[in-house]
Amino acid sequence: MPEQEDRRRISLVQIHIAVLLASGAGLFAKLVPVSPVVLTAGRTAFGSVALLLFAQFTHASLRLGSARDLLAILLSGLVLAIHWFTFFLSIQASSVAIALLAFATFPLFTTFLEPAIDGVPLRRADVLTAVLVAAGLVLVTPSFDIGDRMTQGLLWGIVSALAFAVLSLMSRTYSGRYPAPAIAFYQQGFAALCTLPFALQWDGTMNLGDLRDLAILGVVFTALVQGLVVASLRQLRAQTASVVFGLEPVYGIVLAWLVIGEQPGLRTVAGGSLICGAVLWASFAHRPAARAPSPERSVS
Repeated sequence: MPEQEDRRRISLVQIHIAVLLASGAGLFAKLVPVSPVVLTAGRTAFGSVALLLFAQFTHASLRLGSARDLLAILLSGLVLAIHWFTFFLSIQASSVAIALLAFATFPLFTTFLEPAIDGVPLRRADVLTAVLVAAGLVLVTPSFDIGDRMTQGLLWGIVSALAFAVLSLMSRTYSGRYPAPAIAFYQQGFAALCTLPFALQWDGTMNLGDLRDLAILGVVFTALVQGLVVASLRQLRAQTASVVFGLEPVYGIVLAWLVIGEQPGLRTVAGGSLICGAVLWASFAHRPAARAPSPERSVS
């Protein structure tokens, strides 16, 4: 019994480290002077190579059961590329805080997409959560002028949240049949193939330091996070994992404040509190059959 409790504590530490690293990935959009598509291509290229090496080192199988499964996973890789591209675009247009809070609204989209796919009715608690998240977004919105770059960043963040909600629902069909590292490898590998041609057309300049930072983003802030999440979910309940992931915007905003001096305003704090509070409340109030966050999560 004490050994089991020790393993659970270790798993809690692992998932908090994973969420802390995931929340710090957005800082690269401010620290590395490259375009969002270059960030996405670098993250996925280095991440997929790291996952391939990890699979070879651990003798994990990357074999898929059918061409249909491969096609489905590759399609989800395209959605992953869209999610990360719009996420980095959101940060560069606005701030880390606004992008993370906009991304945190993805449960709002899942709330309405999942019943449409599964044919189940909406619950009152889901609708209430959606209303609270929408109210939080209104508070976070810097202005209602579409020409305002901060507002544009918020909108791109919402697009990123929608893409992640679609990715999560797509991943349900095969996540139980294959190891998470295998799914993540194919998703990130195909996302890299989709974005590299556009990244190569970027007319900016990149030095060895930028290339090193992209490698760190892909290996540490993506592939390592993947491994930590997978390891932690062996001991943690779905609800516990969901609550910790709900803290991602909090970690990210604090890191942005400490590292790059982005201090959130009062409205951002108020709106963020409403959004995070609604997401955390939904995690506790969710139906018992709720799944843990997918191990191949976007780690934004």
